[in-house]
Amino acid sequence: MNSAGQLRPIVAALAVLVATVYAARAEEANDYPTAARAEYVYGCMKANGESRQSIEQCSCSIDVVASIVTYERYVTAETALSMSQVRGNLGVQFRTSEQANSAVNDLRRAQAEAEVRCF
Repeated sequence: MNSAGQLRPIVAALAVLVATVYAARAEEANDYPTAARAEYVYGCMKANGESRQSIEQCSCSIDVVASIVTYERYVTAETALSMSQVRGNLGVQFRTSEQANSAVNDLRRAQAEAEVRCF
């Protein structure tokens, strides 16, 4: 067998490995469910005008947020923000929780970065 024949299986294996790495990175970067992304864009558009430009900017914004904050951390922050508006002891627990405040701060930093990049 000549050297070109010996290299073909190696090149094919490398191609499969590279494709797998790129697929894993794409999956990692796109770990937010479509419904969560759509909800974010919808809320963003309500706050920034309902125009074609706001669709582009808000879509960019959720992409930036997703690249900075994991989906699990995003859910924690969104839950904390929502529950902190509840009156009484339950709301106080979410407003004073270190874990909730940390997740909310992470989300706010990601949104600030998205504001700089997208708007």
